Amino acid sequence: MLDSDLADLYEVPTFRLNEAVKRKRARFPQNFMFQLTKEEYDFLISQFAISKTGRGGRRTLPYVFTEQGVAMLSSVLNSEKAIQINIQIMNTFVQMRQWAMENKDLARRVAELENYFIEHCKDNKTDMREIYEAIDLLMDRTKPAKIGFNTEEK
Repeated sequence: MLDSDLADLYEVPTFRLNEAVKRKRARFPQNFMFQLTKEEYDFLISQFAISKTGRGGRRTLPYVFTEQGVAMLSSVLNSEKAIQINIQIMNTFVQMRQWAMENKDLARRVAELENYFIEHCKDNKTDMREIYEAIDLLMDRTKPAKIGFNTEEK
């Protein structure tokens, strides 16, 4: 997770979160936290419409925290809010990992089917389109329920 996203969750300015982490830098080895490169950050700017440096945006490259780094933040920030937020984030990581493990076999099987049909049904494009639509329908049913409000009109 980006430092700015975590700071929003903890309701502290990003520079304060990074300041607290830098004071306890020994608790955050490279597999807990790392800083994005200029190229990675430029990619984020182009993909997610993050404001550019000098236009109200960041002046430093963001830090990224792994699951272990997020867990370590509760000891660095040391507030009741930090503890509660960390519990929620850890539960989310566990749920994401569980979902990925449960659906790994399905994703592998769908990929095998797709490869088989590409190899064996090259001449019949109509059948292929129907098969891909069926696979897409199957994959849509395996996605977890969206969280939040449905903004689409019915």
